[in-house]
Amino acid sequence: MIAAEDLIALVRNYNPKTNVTRLADAYEFGKEMHEGQYRHSGEPYFTHPVAVAAILTEQRLDDATIITALLHDTIEDTKASYGVVTEKFGDEVAMLVDGVTKLTNLQLSSRETKQAENFRKLFMAMSKDLRVILVKLADRLHNMRTIKAMRQEKQVQKARETMDIYAPLAGRMGMQWMREELEDLAFRVLNPEGRQSIIRRFITLQRETGDVIHRITGDMRHELEKAGIEAEVFGRAKKPYSIWRKMQEKDQGFSRLSDIYGFRIITKSEEDCYRTLGAIHQRWRAVPGRFKDYISQPKTNGYRSIHTTVSGRDGKRVEVQIRTRQMHDVAETGVAAHWSYRDGVRSENPFAVDPAKWIAGLTEQFDAEEDHEDFLEAVKLEMYSDQVFCFTPKGDVVKLPRGATPIDFAYAIHTRIGHACVGAKVDAIRVPLWTRLKNGQSVDVITAEGQTPQVSWLEIATTGKARTAIRRALREADRERFIKLGRELARSAFEHVGRKATDKALETAARHLRLSDHSELLARLGSAELTTHEVIQAVYPDLAPDEGEAVPPRRAVVGLEPGQSFDRAPCCQPLPGERIVGITYRGKGVVVHAIDCDTLSRYEDNPERWVDLHWHSGTHPAVYSATLELTIGNDAGVLGRICTLIGEKKANISNLEFADRKPDFYRLMITVELRDIEQLHSLMLMLEAESDVASVERSRKKAVPGAASD
Repeated sequence: MIAAEDLIALVRNYNPKTNVTRLADAYEFGKEMHEGQYRHSGEPYFTHPVAVAAILTEQRLDDATIITALLHDTIEDTKASYGVVTEKFGDEVAMLVDGVTKLTNLQLSSRETKQAENFRKLFMAMSKDLRVILVKLADRLHNMRTIKAMRQEKQVQKARETMDIYAPLAGRMGMQWMREELEDLAFRVLNPEGRQSIIRRFITLQRETGDVIHRITGDMRHELEKAGIEAEVFGRAKKPYSIWRKMQEKDQGFSRLSDIYGFRIITKSEEDCYRTLGAIHQRWRAVPGRFKDYISQPKTNGYRSIHTTVSGRDGKRVEVQIRTRQMHDVAETGVAAHWSYRDGVRSENPFAVDPAKWIAGLTEQFDAEEDHEDFLEAVKLEMYSDQVFCFTPKGDVVKLPRGATPIDFAYAIHTRIGHACVGAKVDAIRVPLWTRLKNGQSVDVITAEGQTPQVSWLEIATTGKARTAIRRALREADRERFIKLGRELARSAFEHVGRKATDKALETAARHLRLSDHSELLARLGSAELTTHEVIQAVYPDLAPDEGEAVPPRRAVVGLEPGQSFDRAPCCQPLPGERIVGITYRGKGVVVHAIDCDTLSRYEDNPERWVDLHWHSGTHPAVYSATLELTIGNDAGVLGRICTLIGEKKANISNLEFADRKPDFYRLMITVELRDIEQLHSLMLMLEAESDVASVERSRKKAVPGAASD
């Protein structure tokens, strides 16, 4: 374990003005609180907080962060309380320790919805003080370095969590070295055979070719001396996981991978960076498409560097990064550079990013009301993406993730521009909206009054901001229709249990289901996000029909005379949940129609033949047919995919007819067997969202020959 004086010496190396007494007091307090506690390895537990503090000294962080590292487990695991920490070390440290404790207690999981909830909490913690995350990342790094002492299943869980959450977070914050080490430590647990295989191949390669890194480093230094450029040159082989990922992405074996070595050149000035680039490109051939200038177009976390890939000795590709010392400091510590000290004073690094602005930029598109799945998708898009830089017609730079389209560009400028987008010109040439943008392109968005977002845009857009805005706009456009439909579904469901769907009852259900008001409840009911069973259960739990009971088809309709039979009218194909009425026929019993069926107008002068009916409450079997009219694109696999989607909704296709065939589309009549109107509505919503479905409607015949005769 690092002694107190040695840890203090590490801090004094970059901050001679550190408060030695406070650091020593924190060390002793932490040691006393953890007395008698041991790690899985058998070492005293306090070795862990000390190691976390030592990792943070490498980033030259302030006293408050180092003290937080020493105490980060005291509130959770010892008798120390928030009040005690506040009294001894002040509000700032107590708040940071409490923040780390809350993060630890999140028990971050890789299960989708759980992970989304935790990402939301994690970003909330970050927004208060980013140093909480810096301590947590250092904590995870030390735990991964010492993970062998844990049980195997625990190792796998922690490694997967590290790979999914902490490593990309470290990368997004600009701490690339930490991301690489976290990934490699997790890789060692998750795929030890793959990692060992790469290491063995490296050793073989080194035996065959000698010390390539030493030779290329020497060549680069020689070229820089010839050009009169003063700079430091460092070379290294890439981490095993980085190589493994390249092998998977490119579907190549190790022997075919070329850029497995990386070199870094640290210059005195920005001007020297570009002079160095010229010297390197004069000596070695540049690989097309592998040049990135992050000095003129820095990343959002402050990262600046020139990246190029050249063909070195024996045709081997090597990646070269060129930057100044200040740029290098930000590249090593990322957003943490804001708190870094040098010679006892806060580092005045012009490239350091304000953490508050960085967090705001990362989270501004995440609406607090969005679904967890939407939020998780948006976060992952932001966390894992590389960037491209495009220009507006006025020359302003717009940063987007790799793979972005003109739709993403439009929404990056303004949501209003995105909503009204009808096309785009890239470098003065009209292009489709699904075109993938490339670095340096100029994009001119074409808008039109009256345009609204389309469902198909969700497949085109790649940024979290664009997808969130499109979803919100689509929800608003459909909201009135969904509320109207939801009200009808609620009315029918409440009638089944002998109650009325009053505004008061719906408000009660909304409160119970934690929704803003009854309009939101009706909208979700209409959009199939809620079921009528859930709504009834929220207000009248004792009356809610048991979903496990299936109502026999012969008893599906209530209101018939004893012994009276019924048939569903083929003209309107009424489904359980719809309002219905019966018409009597001599020798045929009762024919059940939907209340809005056109055929009923024929019987307005025969009121004695009308029978007041309603569907039996409870769950009905999926035996009631309904016909859908679909217009779909004429492409390979589309019809198969549509049939699969219908099957996924537990609906059986009983008949399929081609009503019209054209070169570019088909019109189909598909008859499906369903439980009720809710299942039909849910199925139609899913089909409407499918990009290859141009339209979907419920087919109802205007009249049935002979149905009106007695």
